[in-house]
Amino acid sequence: MEVPLRAALLAWLAADPALSGQLNAIVEEAPSRTALPWLAVAASASADWSAKDVSGREVRVALELHCRGDQPGSAAALVAAIEARVASLPAAQGTFRVVSTSFLRARAEQRGANTRAVLIEYRFRLLAA
Repeated sequence: MEVPLRAALLAWLAADPALSGQLNAIVEEAPSRTALPWLAVAASASADWSAKDVSGREVRVALELHCRGDQPGSAAALVAAIEARVASLPAAQGTFRVVSTSFLRARAEQRGANTRAVLIEYRFRLLAA
């Protein structure tokens, strides 16, 4: 369920006109030649979350936003839009159902050349459909 969740999450984020209008890429991994800003899945991990009669997974996903800005709040509006879109991921996803979505933590880092990276981590609890 981890790989289908990643695909569904990226498709859901890319389908948002506001996000796709602000980001140059919403992708599975860091793009090699894309101008900032872009969003990618940095990592994911899953563990069993099954019940007696249905298989399930707890999947943790880290999204990484890369953008420009020398002020600490320069990416705040974009991060808020990403968080709102992730929180609104529909429960029914074909082969699985999202039982819960939880924000875990975020980290922001100022990097060289006036760039910034923001890591946003979530926990999804899924059951087979």
